[in-house]
Amino acid sequence: MSPALMPHAICWRQDQRLIWTMVISNAITFLSYSTICFTLIYLVRKTRQAVSRDWALFLVGFALFIIACGSTHLMKVMTTWIPIFWVDAWTNIVTAILSGYVAIQLIRRAPELGFGINDYAARLANSQIEKARMEESLLSARKLEEWNQMSAVVTHEINNPLAAIQNLLYLISESPEISPAVAAMAQQSTEEVRRIATLTRSNLDFFRQDRDPGQVDLLASAESVRFLLNPLIRQRGVEYLVQSAGDCKVTAFAMETRQVLLNLVRNACEATTHRGGQVRVTMQGGPASVNIQVADEGAGVSPSIISNLFQFGVSSKGDQGNGMGLWAVKKIISRHGGTIEVESKLGGGTRFTIVWPRQFPPSVVLPENVVAIAAGSA
Repeated sequence: MSPALMPHAICWRQDQRLIWTMVISNAITFLSYSTICFTLIYLVRKTRQAVSRDWALFLVGFALFIIACGSTHLMKVMTTWIPIFWVDAWTNIVTAILSGYVAIQLIRRAPELGFGINDYAARLANSQIEKARMEESLLSARKLEEWNQMSAVVTHEINNPLAAIQNLLYLISESPEISPAVAAMAQQSTEEVRRIATLTRSNLDFFRQDRDPGQVDLLASAESVRFLLNPLIRQRGVEYLVQSAGDCKVTAFAMETRQVLLNLVRNACEATTHRGGQVRVTMQGGPASVNIQVADEGAGVSPSIISNLFQFGVSSKGDQGNGMGLWAVKKIISRHGGTIEVESKLGGGTRFTIVWPRQFPPSVVLPENVVAIAAGSA
């Protein structure tokens, strides 16, 4: 090889093995740096919606720094035969400028980068715990759904022996041989059996989903809740008040309106621990919606959980709640196009405010099989 065509011939002593070793290694380095540069630019384009603009600019600058470093290796290959050392010098100058920019930006972003890495590592470490919690919550939801379906079947089958008991009591009361005292007891027993039959029919309504929404009187739903929760109301010594103004009829699923009010009123009764406390349901009919307020005089909800109160698995009752009642309430109201808000003060009670639209949203896909969480507690 002619020394005139070898700018590095003197320093490399015209050693062919050394020359080709330098050429091949520098060429591979240039190709590797170029691949890294194009990969970084590709990632910036693919993640531009997730990565902030300043971080995207930093990555682009880092990619240019990488390609500049690769260019210095390319110049070493070229100057093996072509003496363009000023081009090589300017390549090093550009590389030095980009190196300084990347170094300064990396120093500035080191705390933020360290925090992000530590935060990601912490969330990754807790991912298994969160996964286990979610699986447990879903298992509880499936168990509750199965329990509701079983309850519906049992409630339905209770009607058969109730009908037989009613017939027997009728025959007893109509028998001419019984005493007036026995006849009175038979009549009283008949009334109790009728109450049980009414209760079973009410419970079945919670598990029966109509195909299409219809006209529902929210005031009547609130009164049906009074009947269903009457044992709890009497046990707690709570005063259940229902007040309304204006038209309270909406287009909805009757079962779901009762489910919403049942969950809220039940929670309010359980939160009211002192006898004589009031649970108040107030309804105000407006042109496009009905505003509903369910307020109690209980101990209130802790501020630490009130912002997440409608999330699945979150309960204000500790171990006594399953965190599904209010989650189901939120889902039902949202499906009807309404909203629900909560206000609470420790020692000052809790108030839920619902805006229930008069018309069912036409764009909502109706569920094929909805099982009410009639006994759910938040």
